[in-house]
Amino acid sequence: MLRPRIIPCLLVHKKGLVKTVNFKNPKYIGDPINAVRIFNEKQIDELMVLDIDATTQNHEPNYGLIEKIASECRVPFCYGGGIKTAEQAQKIFSLGVEKIALSSSAIENPKLVTEIAERVGVQSVVIILDVKKGVLNRYEVYTRNGKNATGKTPFELAVFFEKIGVGEIVINNIDNDGLMKGYDMNLIEKVRKEITLPLTALGGAGSFNDISDLIKKFGIIGASAGSLFVFKGIYKAVLINYPSPEVKESFFKKNLPFFFI
Repeated sequence: MLRPRIIPCLLVHKKGLVKTVNFKNPKYIGDPINAVRIFNEKQIDELMVLDIDATTQNHEPNYGLIEKIASECRVPFCYGGGIKTAEQAQKIFSLGVEKIALSSSAIENPKLVTEIAERVGVQSVVIILDVKKGVLNRYEVYTRNGKNATGKTPFELAVFFEKIGVGEIVINNIDNDGLMKGYDMNLIEKVRKEITLPLTALGGAGSFNDISDLIKKFGIIGASAGSLFVFKGIYKAVLINYPSPEVKESFFKKNLPFFFI
């Protein structure tokens, strides 16, 4: 049975774990391997790890770090950052990764998506659309850590990638990143109306109430967050956290009662 997924998203910068605000000012919060071990104990649904240096600095994925994370991770693991060829993607899968996330490289070279999907399967290819509002409050997709405007809306790109064949779309709101003020429900709703693919929301979650609101409104959806799972309290003390299996089950019963009839 398909269920919503609650997904910690970890950002890697200079081999360390960081958190950003609006894609800027990365704050060091610890060792990624240690964070993965803690998340294993907390029985998370899935883990997303994004190397925010690889694409902007034009270097290959850090295969050594990916292998270390994959060997520790006991849940489905999605990696993104620096993947420019199908050969790189295949090598990453050989290290134990279940999904790869593409963003800038897929938008700049859509053929890459097809090449990778032919090798590893459509279900293993995730597209991340980094979105912020531009002129006239228009949603626009940006690449290379939010630096380059594409001129494309997330709605047209989501439809495009569904047509060429991907397994999942992640909508990441740059304007909300790190603010912990809630998801952009309007953006998510508009994308949800355009595609039938599995959809994951990222950017802005500051409490489990935000995740509750997201799942209550959209049902089967991925609820991803960074700050929520690495910070605690108003002073943002670093503390890895995640709802226990019992709390999560109760949470689903409350928000999705049709699952438990």
